[in-house]
Amino acid sequence: MTLLQARGRMTARQLAGELEVSQRTIIRDIEALSSAGIPVYAIRGSGGGFELLGGSGRDLPAAGYRPGRARAGAGGQRARVRLSPRGRSLAALSGRPASIRIRRNCTPVPGRQDWVEASVRIDSVSSAALDILALGPEVEVLHPVELRAYVGEAARKLAELHRDEGVGAASGQLPGRPAPAALS
Repeated sequence: MTLLQARGRMTARQLAGELEVSQRTIIRDIEALSSAGIPVYAIRGSGGGFELLGGSGRDLPAAGYRPGRARAGAGGQRARVRLSPRGRSLAALSGRPASIRIRRNCTPVPGRQDWVEASVRIDSVSSAALDILALGPEVEVLHPVELRAYVGEAARKLAELHRDEGVGAASGQLPGRPAPAALS
């Protein structure tokens, strides 16, 4: 990932040469990065190769970088959350929350076996809530209870604002959008 961040588009052959591994190993590593939510994609053709989505490589932390460990003795607590696979992708693409760590060996929740537990460094409940709310229904706050309550209240207010009453509700039409075509 560091090579793609630094150099942009590279072929499997170039990456394999730089890292002194086989091209097959590069393909497996690219697949693993993609599965982890890192926005890596392949471009076919003579000028093709692998690239980080939209130049986002400049925004991704370098390998081994741990935001929570950058300052010795840095304060702040960690929140425990549960993320869906889509939530993991959204977090990786948006960079929010910034210091997310997937927890290993957590007991799966019935009906959500593909969700994972993670910990997130938080400086304040209100700033952490913004990062959590950016992931929508793809995240559940487990701890601390103050953050869970804050996010829950904000979600209730959002749901109230978007209830099917008022503007466009009678027709099922969204404001500013044309009415859906009738089914025949």
